Amino acid sequence: MSVKPLLYLTALALAALLAACGSKEKEEAKDEESVSMTGAASAMREMANQAEEMQKSGPVATVDFRALKELLPADADGLPRKEASGEKNGAAGFTYSTAKGDYANADQSETIELTIMDGGGSPMMMGLAAWSMMEVDKETDSGYEKTTKMGDNKAYEKYDNTDKAGEVNVLVNKRFVVSAKGRGVSMDKIKNALNDIDLDKLASLK
Repeated sequence: MSVKPLLYLTALALAALLAACGSKEKEEAKDEESVSMTGAASAMREMANQAEEMQKSGPVATVDFRALKELLPADADGLPRKEASGEKNGAAGFTYSTAKGDYANADQSETIELTIMDGGGSPMMMGLAAWSMMEVDKETDSGYEKTTKMGDNKAYEKYDNTDKAGEVNVLVNKRFVVSAKGRGVSMDKIKNALNDIDLDKLASLK
């Protein structure tokens, strides 16, 4: 696959992120932008550079999803794990390993989903973590979304106060995307659940 198709894929992912960020405010006035972002052009240039480097180095073997599953905690900040799954998929010479854990209380009123994905530094992983190359900072009466950091790792988070639903995504070692999505829970609980995953150990996996 040439660099142009790789960049096209990541550009699509970037566009999808921008669209998702703005969907809830499309009906509001233009001066109330859905998300405040800077450096979008710089993000595209960075994607192009990384796509070119990946084309030169070729695919990197991903971690077995079973090893990723072992990093899923038995409970997510007190919510017991109901199910854990994993899989490996591939496309255009690149493979992707994913492990997912579902957590909930007895009546399912509080749920958290933890996901660990390894794309081996593939172009599509850049697309999934397009937010890591941008700055996002928005706040409304109902919630917020922003890019930030968790330790030394770039992160993106958003939360809706009305639905008590949100997510945190973290890019680890430029190849792993770890996400925690919750409903019926606070953002603190979502973050605590993500912190139940040993990100240092994840970063050391090869």
